[in-house]
Amino acid sequence: MTIRKAAPFPAPALALALLVLAGCATGSIPDAQKLDLHRSHAGEPVSSFNFFGRLNGWTPLGDSALAVWTRPGEAFLLELTGRCPDLDFAQAISLTSTQNRVHARFDKVIPLSSNPHRIPCHIAAIRPLDTRALRTAERELREGEVVADQPSGDAGT
Repeated sequence: MTIRKAAPFPAPALALALLVLAGCATGSIPDAQKLDLHRSHAGEPVSSFNFFGRLNGWTPLGDSALAVWTRPGEAFLLELTGRCPDLDFAQAISLTSTQNRVHARFDKVIPLSSNPHRIPCHIAAIRPLDTRALRTAERELREGEVVADQPSGDAGT
């Protein structure tokens, strides 16, 4: 029986393959990758957004950022001023607001968990998310359909 040495995998391709496999194995995307994905689908910072006391959903993105959905097609990336220790373990969150608006550098995210000492986390920046593009990118990543810029086979035509 002849054993042939496999062609070496290019380091970036190997790292990307392992990252995709790790995400598939757990059924979720790692926090750092989720945050990068959200940042890449976020618009320019805004000073505030409308908030009428109820969220449609939220996603922790590590311990210093989260995405909040105010309506099914409207979401915002909230970057916090520092670490928010209870964010990853919170069962729910609360947002402070003034006159039905959440403001960057003024309002806070309050993780609601079993910890009786609720520490508010200050919002540093608010960026609107392109929810449609974000959902598509997340689905492609979960399915392993990572789109990469590859040269086409018809170079020189």
